[in-house]
Amino acid sequence: MAAPISGSCERIEGERVCLDVPTTSHQLVLAELIRQLTNFLEGKPCRAIPAPFEVCLFEKNTVVQPDITVICDKSKLNERGCKGAPEMVVEIISPGSLRHDRLVKFNLYQRAGVRELWLVDLASSSIEVFLLKDGLLLLHEVYTSKDTAKVNSLEGCYIEVNKVFM
Repeated sequence: MAAPISGSCERIEGERVCLDVPTTSHQLVLAELIRQLTNFLEGKPCRAIPAPFEVCLFEKNTVVQPDITVICDKSKLNERGCKGAPEMVVEIISPGSLRHDRLVKFNLYQRAGVRELWLVDLASSSIEVFLLKDGLLLLHEVYTSKDTAKVNSLEGCYIEVNKVFM
């Protein structure tokens, strides 16, 4: 098989960072999360948008592409993506993105004021939910395949985790 082509690129504090093409497992998890979120959000003002989708956190020097971006404030949307902190971000962690997602992007989301961050770990089949409190993203809950995960920023929304990690 040929070497994979380059994936999407982000700009972190002015520096271009290119990411690997996502794995099949990554994309299947992404598709299921989007399916469940989109079904819940039908007829509601919020939107769940999968990557590639640009989120400009701090002017133009930091533009990231979360795996899923949930936006309820339509004034943040433009033709390029989202300007400012979305209500919720989901990052699906694979071995190649571990440091970038857990450290670099985590700190950016915290600084920008993202209210809810999900780190979906393919290796452990778990979802770590972080909520913003007093300017810090704090671990709120860890869900595994036997759980139903509550989406705190979307009242009444729950994710069937067993369907995410099939």
